[in-house]
Amino acid sequence: MSSQPVTSLPGAEAPKSPAAQGAAFRVLSAISFSHLLNDMIQSLILAIYPLLKAGFDLSFGQVGLITLTYQITASLLQPVVGLYTDKHPKPYSLPVGMGFTLVGLLLLAVAPNFGMLLVAAALVGMGSSVFHPESSRVARMASGGRHGMAQSFFQVGGNVGSSLGPLLAALIIVPHGRGSVAWFSVAALVAIFVLYHVSRWYAVQRAASKGKPAARRGGTVHLSRGKVLFAIGILLVLIFSKYFYLASISSYFTFYLISKFNVSVQSAQVHLFVFLFAVAAGTMIGGPLGDKIGRKYVIWGSILGAAPFTLMLPYANLFWTGILTVVIGLILASAFSAILVYAQELMPGKVGTVSGLFFGFAFGMGGVGAAVLGELADSTSIDFVYHVCAYLPLLGIVTILLPDVEGRKKTAAA
Repeated sequence: MSSQPVTSLPGAEAPKSPAAQGAAFRVLSAISFSHLLNDMIQSLILAIYPLLKAGFDLSFGQVGLITLTYQITASLLQPVVGLYTDKHPKPYSLPVGMGFTLVGLLLLAVAPNFGMLLVAAALVGMGSSVFHPESSRVARMASGGRHGMAQSFFQVGGNVGSSLGPLLAALIIVPHGRGSVAWFSVAALVAIFVLYHVSRWYAVQRAASKGKPAARRGGTVHLSRGKVLFAIGILLVLIFSKYFYLASISSYFTFYLISKFNVSVQSAQVHLFVFLFAVAAGTMIGGPLGDKIGRKYVIWGSILGAAPFTLMLPYANLFWTGILTVVIGLILASAFSAILVYAQELMPGKVGTVSGLFFGFAFGMGGVGAAVLGELADSTSIDFVYHVCAYLPLLGIVTILLPDVEGRKKTAAA
């Protein structure tokens, strides 16, 4: 393998007219809104786990298998989709991907057995595998050079959508039954309509950029292939710690609250909504903060900074459990946008590949985490799961091994 420099960091981009900036912001808003609808639909699967467990007499291991099917489908396909679309962009794949989600949603509402539930989960995962790499590319295209802000704005839409799933499940699906899941097909149809118009903008931008030279790069930083791969490996370790822990909350927090504090299903879903809303709020912090102070600092503080609170959570009463989960959600959520943009700058020109890899790995870790933790809960207790997971954020210490690419960039620019 050659030791010649293989990567550099993008610098400033050419300024755009106010009209172009306004159009780009509308596109960024549209793709974030579509992310909200997409992840709201996906979160319904997690939110109705108590209904599915009771209706199909499932074990915790089978509940974890539903998540594993959905997450693995998405995680395995996302890097493939991203790699392909880096070479062959497909603007209109966005509404097509949402079509898979729509079919999976309708099947979830009428599935007669556990096997069909897994098929429905797989279809939703396929929709996600198409949506995330291409929509992340659109967000970067519409960023105006503020990549962290754009990625956070895009991510916050998805996290708000994820937080709405449990709330809507408590208000609509629990009172009316699993069949009412089909009502949310309206949201998928709206998303398809919005994404069609986003795809038209994407296609126009791509056509206009053909034959034009790439934006001038300032402050080029050279890293060897080995250093890039090492840094990517460290980032994936951080993604593992973050999403394995989040899997313990998103998949089993309702069961934990019901078991430990004897709350109702609806009350547990409201608690899950509050946690996921805190995740959404925290997401909006990480990107802009990384643009200002450096992404490595945000990554460091986000993963390792959650550890004191995760370690206290298993010993808290119901009131403090609610407070601690909000704090954990706020802190942990700020990491992903910073990690993703840091990785995109390590591998310039590979936005789809990087987005697919990191979204896919995040989904995969969530799925594997749900399955492993479900088996652990079956063999021990749901309370024991939270004692074990409390130590995962301590892996944030490996952030110290990441290269200081932003400091190198400033030196190179000088």
